Amino acid sequence: MTSFVSNLVLIAPEAGLAITALVLLVAGAVRGERAGGLISWLSAGALLLAALWVMRDAGSSAQAFNGALVFDQLASFAKIAVLISAALVLAMGNRFLRDENIIKYEYAILVLLAVVGMMIMVSANDLLSLYVGLELQSLSLYVLAAFNRNSLRASEAGLKYFVLGGLASGLLLYGISLIYGFAGTTRFDGVAAAAGGHMNMGLVIGLVFVLSGLAFKISAVPFHMWTPDVYEGAPTPVTAFFATAPKMAAIALIARLLNGPFADLAGQWQQVVIGLSVLSMTLGYFGAIMQRNIKRLMAYSSIANMGYALIAMAAGGVVGVSALLLYMGLYLITTLGLFACILAMRQGEGMVERIDDLAGLSRTRPGLALSFSLLMMSIAGLPPLAGFFGKLYIFMAAVDQGLLWLAIYGAVLSVVGAFYYLRVVKIIWFDDPGPAFVAPSATLSLTAGAAAFFMLPGALWLLPALERWAQAAAAALS
Repeated sequence: MTSFVSNLVLIAPEAGLAITALVLLVAGAVRGERAGGLISWLSAGALLLAALWVMRDAGSSAQAFNGALVFDQLASFAKIAVLISAALVLAMGNRFLRDENIIKYEYAILVLLAVVGMMIMVSANDLLSLYVGLELQSLSLYVLAAFNRNSLRASEAGLKYFVLGGLASGLLLYGISLIYGFAGTTRFDGVAAAAGGHMNMGLVIGLVFVLSGLAFKISAVPFHMWTPDVYEGAPTPVTAFFATAPKMAAIALIARLLNGPFADLAGQWQQVVIGLSVLSMTLGYFGAIMQRNIKRLMAYSSIANMGYALIAMAAGGVVGVSALLLYMGLYLITTLGLFACILAMRQGEGMVERIDDLAGLSRTRPGLALSFSLLMMSIAGLPPLAGFFGKLYIFMAAVDQGLLWLAIYGAVLSVVGAFYYLRVVKIIWFDDPGPAFVAPSATLSLTAGAAAFFMLPGALWLLPALERWAQAAAAALS
């Protein structure tokens, strides 16, 4: 009984969010559609409370349920990022959902359940708990993608995501079955023992299938096919959620998997990760050049950014993982700020999504224009903004591990990326102004402004603090 209670204490944030989701589901069913806005704010509050709970225990390390879940600095880092991202997405999306007349109480509950799945993912210490967390997240995201039932684009996005997601789950399960067959266990420490001996081709093949399934979750090429259409078709707050929290959870899970049970097979999986990285950066940047829809542009940007994250993943070790987590932290801040700007793209007739609709924004909404421009330049990696240092740490980790050519390739492609990011800035500041945007909500203005501020040179005192936190989280894998 004592052991069971101690396990429950360890999973208190996950259990609390699950119980909150069930209670709010009943409350929503009783109060009807008018409860949508209130439930969104209550859910955002629950997510922030869970983040505070995780922060309180961030320095500890423990295992629960006979080692199926592990609670360490890496899990804490990823959980806090996921929880805060989800809370901000809920807060940012309320006005959009209300104006589009799709503010339903189920939306926030699905976000809560998806976050519970992500928290299980980043704490997974067993292939089965990994799969349970991944599927809980995925099932919620399938519904969220098609949440606007009156939109043909949203229905298409949900169907495409569901079909391709089912294929990715099949690949993942097949890989897990191979690993179990050759290792004789699903526990990460048992798999590590099996992989640490002689070269086992069965384990390598199983790992390739598992990586293929997880690559789908981070939109790495060639498993990116769903991303542009889903980003464009889903409601914009859902797209903002897809672009942030699930990416952080999946990246943390891959880092734990590759640098934990499969650390001794680095010579094999490094080649696969490098291939995914090169393909993702290349297609992400060149695919973005012809885009005219801002959400599709963000989809290709996300693909390219995951390619940079995979450079750090290929470097491996504490140096590589710390650079990875630092980069992902900056990526989350920038992406949340950019989607706050995108959610503010509302003219008299409704939401607009074309990049050309940003023409002359600097003359009608100068504050929004400044935030949008700073965030675009930061994600492009222009010095002295914070995004530049995120890429610099990744390149340094790659060079440290003898991957000089990969760092050079990433740096060269950054120039391609700068073209379409700076094109948006040019449209904002130099094109003739179009219809003025409706004044954004205080939540959107505050989120966009704060994210842009964190990218400024004057705020770079935050970078060493984030770097130390990322190093402590990476050290949990050593």
